Amino acid sequence: MSTPESYLQLSFDESLAAQKRFLEENASRLIAASRAIAQCVLSGGKLLIFGNGGSAADAQHMAAEMVGRMLMDRRPLAAIALTTDTSNITALANDYSYDIIFERQIQALARPGDLVVAISTSGKSKNVILGVEAAKKIGCKIITLTGGEGGPLKSLGDFSLNVAGGLNSSRIQESHIFAIHSLVDMMDRFFLSDGNS
Repeated sequence: MSTPESYLQLSFDESLAAQKRFLEENASRLIAASRAIAQCVLSGGKLLIFGNGGSAADAQHMAAEMVGRMLMDRRPLAAIALTTDTSNITALANDYSYDIIFERQIQALARPGDLVVAISTSGKSKNVILGVEAAKKIGCKIITLTGGEGGPLKSLGDFSLNVAGGLNSSRIQESHIFAIHSLVDMMDRFFLSDGNS
């Protein structure tokens, strides 16, 4: 029978194992995706970031680090979390369907050269997949953050970052936030043209 202490240790060990495997399997793609984000913003593009539930929170977290800052000071960079406008989301869900809440926003806001970050722990969220498919038609680059087998979303990314070792959504999201922090931090340190870009 487990105790709170043993369960906590097990959860910690699972998180570390998932993150270790994630980095081993995705380091080169993580670096390439960070470079692509820098190229996007340096050429005047923007990031459009979305997901459901905890992934919606991760989308907002990433947008805040782009518009604000993370560890290095620099100018604000264009990034929008498509999960924050409750009037838009509820109108689209009510008038059409929850499935199109990201697709419709992408159709309105995305331009060729923009970059989409699509987050789904299962890789199966229909509204996320439809948003990505709309973005691909417009000419956006796609970064996907998924987990487990990766679902249909995994194959839609130009840069697919999959937490294959995540045993549940919590462990996958813990690796996703590591990925998001790494994408922004590496962009700031290595891929923007100078420290004030």
